[in-house]
Amino acid sequence: MKQKQYAEGALPRTRQRKITSTLLTVALLAALAAALYALDTNASSLVLRIVRLCAINVVLALAMNLINGFTGIFSLGQAGFMAIGAYATALLTIPAAKKAMIFMITPLAPPLDQLTLPFGTTLLIGGLLAAGAAFLVGVPCLRLRGDYLAIATLGFSEIIRVLITNAQGLTNGAQGLKNIPPNATVWWCYGTALVVVIFMALFTTSSYGRALKAIREDEIAAESMGVSLFRHKMLAFMLSAFLAGMGGGLLAAFNGTIGQDMFRVMQTYNVLMIVVMGGMGSISGSVFAAFVVTIGQEWLRVLDGPMTIGPFHTDGISGLRMVVFSMLLLVIIIFFRNGLLGTKEVTWASIGRRLSAMAGHKRKEAAS
Repeated sequence: MKQKQYAEGALPRTRQRKITSTLLTVALLAALAAALYALDTNASSLVLRIVRLCAINVVLALAMNLINGFTGIFSLGQAGFMAIGAYATALLTIPAAKKAMIFMITPLAPPLDQLTLPFGTTLLIGGLLAAGAAFLVGVPCLRLRGDYLAIATLGFSEIIRVLITNAQGLTNGAQGLKNIPPNATVWWCYGTALVVVIFMALFTTSSYGRALKAIREDEIAAESMGVSLFRHKMLAFMLSAFLAGMGGGLLAAFNGTIGQDMFRVMQTYNVLMIVVMGGMGSISGSVFAAFVVTIGQEWLRVLDGPMTIGPFHTDGISGLRMVVFSMLLLVIIIFFRNGLLGTKEVTWASIGRRLSAMAGHKRKEAAS
């Protein structure tokens, strides 16, 4: 009888929690849209640039977290996938007249010289091309493990960069591509980031996501339970490359110009820093860390310029902000070895439990 009453009461409570979570999520999205509208109409160009870069870094961080954090595969090839997406998006959005000016020495081959597509379509094409490259790389490389896999994917990233430099008739070589339409608006950046966050939340809680987490924890145990290691690793690798390609396309439209130097291995390390700081295997951590790292690096830029501290004056020390930022990152890693959130996620339920615990603690203090 008690079990029946509990079941009858549990269902409405569960449904009520879902309705409350849905309403809170809708309210949060409405508040975010209002804030973005206010920024888009009133904020300075510098603030808008930082705000848009935060959203792009969210996409890139989640792409790397899918393979490195949720699947446990140490891949360092993200810069190569970003380059593929960036060049595909740039070539397909630059108007034909400007393409003729860019490719004056070596003309661009048809039909790319006259082809111009909508920005959203080019993002998808860039992601698909990056996923295709991931398939070609993954077939031989995903049979490796640990440091060997990291070195192999790092080598792939450098190969892509060298190919970009030498493919004069397709990428304009070392001169890069200019006059890329500034399509990476606030709405495109945050719209893409929101779609990626929702996709990651749904995917990681699906049967495929649980299989990837099982592979991360113990490959032998996962395989003994019927999980196909190669198939699931390939799926995660290609999805990660697809998202990285879309992030690269946003970055190309954000900068307005791209070159092979943009996609060196340092670009992969910058994204990896966000993932490690937020927590390997945490969507919320990657989103939070993307904002912290992006805003922190811009805020510390003042350290590179002239400074006067009491009787001391410097004309500026180039790179000082990255030294200070790296020291702060080391402090965070020392005290939070699994990142700021580890593998935890920020949900309405977790926020409710935290608020309830705080209220209970205050009541105990008041009673005592």
